[in-house]
Amino acid sequence: MSKLNTEILAKAANQARGLAMDAIHKSNSGHLGLPLGAAEVGAVLYGSAMVHNPDEPHWLNRDRFVLSGGHGSMFIYSWLHLSGYDLSLDEVKNFRQLHSKTPGHPEFHETPGVEATTGPLGQGIGNAVGYALSGKMLEARFNTPEYPLFDYHVITLAGDGCMQEGVAMEAVAFAGHQGLDNLILIYDANDVTLDAMADKSQSENCAARFKAIGWDVQTLADGHDLAAISKAINKAKKTKSGKPQLIIAKTVIGKGIPEVQGTSKGHGEGGAKFVATSKPALGLPADQHFFVSDDVRAYFAENKKRLVRGYKKWLKTFEAWSVANPDKATLLASRHNHPTAASLLEKIPVFPADAKLASRAAGRDVLQPLAAALPLMVSGSADLYGSTLNYIAGQPDFDKANRGGRNIRYGIREHAMAAINNGIAYDGIFRTSCATFLVFADYSRPSMRIAALAKLPVVYIYTHDSIGVGEDGPTHQPVETVSSLRIIPGMDVIRPADPEETAGAFAAALERADGPTLLALTRQNLPNLNDIPVHVRRAGVLKGGYIAVQETAPLTTILLAAGSEVQLAIAAAKTLGAGVRVVSMPSFERFNRQSAEYRESILPKAVRKRVAIEAGVTGLWHQYVGLDGKVIGIDRFGMSAPAPTVFKELGITTEAVVAAAQAL
Repeated sequence: MSKLNTEILAKAANQARGLAMDAIHKSNSGHLGLPLGAAEVGAVLYGSAMVHNPDEPHWLNRDRFVLSGGHGSMFIYSWLHLSGYDLSLDEVKNFRQLHSKTPGHPEFHETPGVEATTGPLGQGIGNAVGYALSGKMLEARFNTPEYPLFDYHVITLAGDGCMQEGVAMEAVAFAGHQGLDNLILIYDANDVTLDAMADKSQSENCAARFKAIGWDVQTLADGHDLAAISKAINKAKKTKSGKPQLIIAKTVIGKGIPEVQGTSKGHGEGGAKFVATSKPALGLPADQHFFVSDDVRAYFAENKKRLVRGYKKWLKTFEAWSVANPDKATLLASRHNHPTAASLLEKIPVFPADAKLASRAAGRDVLQPLAAALPLMVSGSADLYGSTLNYIAGQPDFDKANRGGRNIRYGIREHAMAAINNGIAYDGIFRTSCATFLVFADYSRPSMRIAALAKLPVVYIYTHDSIGVGEDGPTHQPVETVSSLRIIPGMDVIRPADPEETAGAFAAALERADGPTLLALTRQNLPNLNDIPVHVRRAGVLKGGYIAVQETAPLTTILLAAGSEVQLAIAAAKTLGAGVRVVSMPSFERFNRQSAEYRESILPKAVRKRVAIEAGVTGLWHQYVGLDGKVIGIDRFGMSAPAPTVFKELGITTEAVVAAAQAL
């Protein structure tokens, strides 16, 4: 931290308030409460406390700042602009306008210095926990006694809304258990939520709660006291307690606009109409918009020079470390490598022809050589390693005693698990994956949606994919879940049909660098589809859909299926005759990205006699079977019985495929 200049930082805080006021007033949209109420926190962070380099937003040893309360986006835009990031005043003026770098909520990839896409409350806290976990793994893998290269902190700012969300509480419990002492959560405790004063919906003792789950806690009675904020952050950064750090800063929401400050009306843009009359009391010219004084600009310019000097000093250490530790340097650089699916498939042995495995078990066997080939890959589970089978064998757990462990036990926290995985993926160092039962994707879905939006290459290994769960019954049979995930833009869903398709699915997922992939794997055993050559099955998954059985007479009928139902379509084709083609469709999204020529070669438009079968809801299959075709599926919830009984009772059978095709 630099020596605290409270006079200039107080002025900067008010000018950041002014930027927020003007931007929100100009756009007639936005949230004033957090940018105004937490302005002094921003002044200390960006003007003194944080280690970063505005010219190198992805510097590996920077402190990461995550604005969990993403609705208060003008907070981060103001401070990124003032501290010298590539965010011009014109961009600030274009707040919430088309194609600006200042969208309504912070977006990863859109704005230099924004570490995570935030807005859905609580997500940023989960992301920050992921960043902190990544930092601990980075330290363990790459620091040496001579070169303690990585020592950054992750700082997140959250309000009452974030702290009430379940995902945040799952994440902070995990962080406390794991002792992530590189994590600092600043709680903007203004006692106000959007609708009302916070005491209408909360009454817990936050400090006691966090202490009980393993956090150190500091409380600032005046969250606008620059010296007190600085002292608290400095103490949090220097702590050796082995605990994450909570700073409760009691602030006034909308501070600076007397008509709304301290009330729920201060949360949104309600105070914007009072901007002109509020400015003079803040030392801002009433008739000048987007005002920043020369002395504030000069201060941040000098602060940036200080930060750049620190960065250059670190670079020299990094270069010396690289020379002394060439293997570690090569491994660290490999984070930029994106392996091809073909190269990954070379690592996976062919399964025995007589293999009869659940695709979750095949996934276990596929994962091991891939994890060996990708040493920066980590794999987590929501207390279900014994069922999801995604444990990296021969590798320890990540915990307080072993930060280099590659298996992460998230506990029964599916939402936080997914949000934490997003944080790991944002950091871009480790290739992250996680697992639970597919039906619990509903608990992970908000974070999965953000992963797709932010184009994060998270891999979800979600098992027990259908009514094949059997006796566990409808609560655990995800009949609608696969289709509901398929409709998330940017999410690849792959439901493989046998062990070799499972190999292709893992390779496809780990090849992908521009978004998440979910692997939907079975509980029940599947036969190896030996009628289809191994290379056809593996390569076919990469295309999303392929010809599994080629017709041997003029083509009259196409049978389509995914996952465990492909075997039923193949059996039906043998009954229906030589003019029948079977198409395996493990991934709609990958298939739909193929060229029109390829898709026509698999599903020629002239052939309208089509039947699709999948043990799930039918709606999405109509894009492939058309108006003349038939979809055999389950547009209802399942039932509790042995899996073969459930399949038969619900009509997911070879006989149903044959009858449907003959009736067309």
